[in-house]
Amino acid sequence: MQASPPLVNGGAAEEDGWSRARLCYTTAAMSIDPAVARELLTFYAEAGVSDLVGETPVDRLAAGFDEPRAATPPADPSSSAPPQERATEIPTRTLRRRDAPASPPIAPKPGGPVPVAAEAATLAAREAAASAGSLEELRALLEAFDGCALKLTAKRLVFADGNPQARLMFVGEAPGREEDIEGLPFVGPSGQLLDRMLASIGLDRTSVYIANIIPWRPPGNRDPSLQETQICLPFIRRQIELVAPDVLVTLGKPSTAALLGIADGIRRTRGRWMTYQAGERDIRAMATFHPAYLLRQPLEKRHSWRDLLAIKKALES
Repeated sequence: MQASPPLVNGGAAEEDGWSRARLCYTTAAMSIDPAVARELLTFYAEAGVSDLVGETPVDRLAAGFDEPRAATPPADPSSSAPPQERATEIPTRTLRRRDAPASPPIAPKPGGPVPVAAEAATLAAREAAASAGSLEELRALLEAFDGCALKLTAKRLVFADGNPQARLMFVGEAPGREEDIEGLPFVGPSGQLLDRMLASIGLDRTSVYIANIIPWRPPGNRDPSLQETQICLPFIRRQIELVAPDVLVTLGKPSTAALLGIADGIRRTRGRWMTYQAGERDIRAMATFHPAYLLRQPLEKRHSWRDLLAIKKALES
């Protein structure tokens, strides 16, 4: 069995740390196909990996099993030992592993925020969001909020972009790699498509407001967990209340389910007018396809075009 490459620890993808990881991996994995190595290194970079755990590869499957276990002789039917006593015999190797000291808990980074329990974090998020009297205060509260573990792995807070006085607000799910670098939502390929969609109805980012349910990028662009969504939900709800748009558009199924409480698929939900209650105010809301989905399924753009025309008509009325 081939030894595994050096293990690495997640964190901010700093240039010097990444260079060390690449050098060590290249030295230790000369027998690995170069194309496979490049793909693995690209995955490490996108996941935010920067630090080495070990200088040499370690076969973790073989660790702790250096001594082969002696073969167990067949049971002697004439043995006088009681059946119960024989049944309680445990192999020596199992005893060694059971008696081994437990691994120490992973300590948080010095000076870094310490994640709290999910229920306490959700309650703290509700209290903090409710106390915000402006978008500037809400952003400052999010910057100081330590209840979501995604903050530990993200580079920057991705709060919002556009015009806070806009009548039209878009809400997506979570930032991606480009958004995490820039600190702005929808700046990657899906954001470029969103800009073209806005231009098709005579709008741009100066006439709309754009945000996400989750303001921090999940590692490796994975889907946010339900727990992470529930913790961040009070902040985006307060953000909508402070912007007070006339029309709210949710992009994709996750943001539609979180804000509008609809569990149906986005194909069945999109294009229908619904009501979003922001405090004491009702806001017209519509779900449509996420631009990232349209990049994968370009034939669905015709449905998004119909949604855009309906949104334009609502803004003109």
